[in-house]
Amino acid sequence: MRTALLWKSTLAATIAATLGGCTVGPDFAPPASPSATAYRSAQDGQQPVVAGTPQITQGAGPALRWWTAFGSAELDSLVDRAIAHNASLEASNATLAAAREQLAAARGKQLPQVDANARVEHEQVNLAAFGLEPNPALGLSGNPEFDLYSIGGGVSFDLDPFGGQRRQVEQSAAEAQAQLHRTEAAHLSVAGRVVTQVLTIAALRAQIDTANALLAEDRRNIDLTSKRKEAGEGTLVEVLNAQSQFENDRGDIPQLDQQLAEARHMLATLTGISPAELGATDFDLESLTLPQTIPVAIPSRLVHKRPDILQAEADLHAATAAVGVATARLYPDVTLGGTVSQGALGPEDLLSGSTRGFDLFAGLTAPIFHGGTLKANKRAAADRARAAAATYRQTVLDAFRQVADLLQAVDSDARSVRNQREAVAVAGRSLHLSRRSYEVGNSGILQTLDSERQYQSARSNLVRARSRQFLNIARLYVATAGGWTGAADD
Repeated sequence: MRTALLWKSTLAATIAATLGGCTVGPDFAPPASPSATAYRSAQDGQQPVVAGTPQITQGAGPALRWWTAFGSAELDSLVDRAIAHNASLEASNATLAAAREQLAAARGKQLPQVDANARVEHEQVNLAAFGLEPNPALGLSGNPEFDLYSIGGGVSFDLDPFGGQRRQVEQSAAEAQAQLHRTEAAHLSVAGRVVTQVLTIAALRAQIDTANALLAEDRRNIDLTSKRKEAGEGTLVEVLNAQSQFENDRGDIPQLDQQLAEARHMLATLTGISPAELGATDFDLESLTLPQTIPVAIPSRLVHKRPDILQAEADLHAATAAVGVATARLYPDVTLGGTVSQGALGPEDLLSGSTRGFDLFAGLTAPIFHGGTLKANKRAAADRARAAAATYRQTVLDAFRQVADLLQAVDSDARSVRNQREAVAVAGRSLHLSRRSYEVGNSGILQTLDSERQYQSARSNLVRARSRQFLNIARLYVATAGGWTGAADD
């Protein structure tokens, strides 16, 4: 009696769910936009704007081809080449295509499933199994053998009364969306890495030029001390000090050359070629434009623009849909279908109406006892959804922190460049006076070398400060540039 009642209740619930188009599990709601209107607070120690500092304008954020702000056609060409030929992007695009096909496969399961079959058999009948004996008079001298031909087909349709398949399609769609945003992030990352390598090459070439200029000064010092010694006004110690300084300074250049080669090799890899195929990369900081206006997306726009945040949101959507998939498996499922078949002893009789057979069916599958597996799977899916929600919140916070750090860096870099320019000017005047003093015999070579050290140190610091300024601006563009919309159109 209880069993009959259970089956009646199950059948009633299934019919009601089927007619009502029930979809179990939580419906996904996109996270609310952040209430923050700025990335930094007044307590961040923001300084007055320095002349020449790039101006930050908050709004929609940078344009798609943000790297054109650096004013280099060769840089633009390298980024375009990387977008077209980078192997990692090719893999990401292929993974995106696979995710979209998985979505198509999930949608296909919602439609009636139609199959055809054909079969040819050679059979032998065991007469003894039917209580018969071989009878030559009847033509049964042994177990008879014959060929059997059959064709047929069938159709089945899952009513999906509790929306398990619908949630599965929703999950697959969200997973494909997450992969799209991963691909967008990969495009943005590759573009950023190409720009970074170009800026690194320009910075290293500037450092090498500074180092070579230092060697030229060292040679001048050697020439001065040698002439003073020959004139009887200097000593061998002064000459040796100058030569020692030259040798020490010359030892720094091979390391800079190595770093430059590595930057070129990385640039070649990013653009999809071998290092040997990379042509000249004559970038220098003077030929690049320092953007004077940097558009930055406001926080409420950034969460709908930056690909890692959009990916985290899509992952949350997929995890939420997975709860519905796991919930639907706790309820019955109904399948409708039918088959038709034709069988004959010879191919010529295969389409005869007398050999046709068919059946129609309705099937009900209901979980009764699975040792708690289904309920545990549902709880696990809910836990994963909570984890995805926490990951989304952390991704947003990390993005805001990164933008805040870079905004602070842009301000700090401008002040550093200004300070280093002043340091170079002061050190240059000091070196000029020291050298004149040495030439007229009022000071020794050590004072001149010390002034030279300070001047070259100031020049090197200025190169590093300018390089850091370019690099941090590029990083700020990447942090707020959003997705690569071209990936969505592939």
